Amino acid sequence: MHAVLEREVLLERRQYTPEQSNLWDKLSLAQKFATSSLTQFGYDLAFIRSSKSSNLAVLLCDGNAATISNDGEINTSPEITVRP
Repeated sequence: MHAVLEREVLLERRQYTPEQSNLWDKLSLAQKFATSSLTQFGYDLAFIRSSKSSNLAVLLCDGNAATISNDGEINTSPEITVRP
């Protein structure tokens, strides 16, 4: 019974808003795996910067940005400016 309750709490914390769900659907498989790992450290998927060749996922945590390339490469010190 305790394990079921713990699972429910975890599932509740993982609920995405419709906006986040739409972003999630646009990520490559490699980006989804990398995003999942960063969310464990408090990052949230903020937006996707699209170009002709690929998408760059941008995640935020306490005002700090991280990016994930199309092939899943994580950069926790990107040279980007995120407007408020």
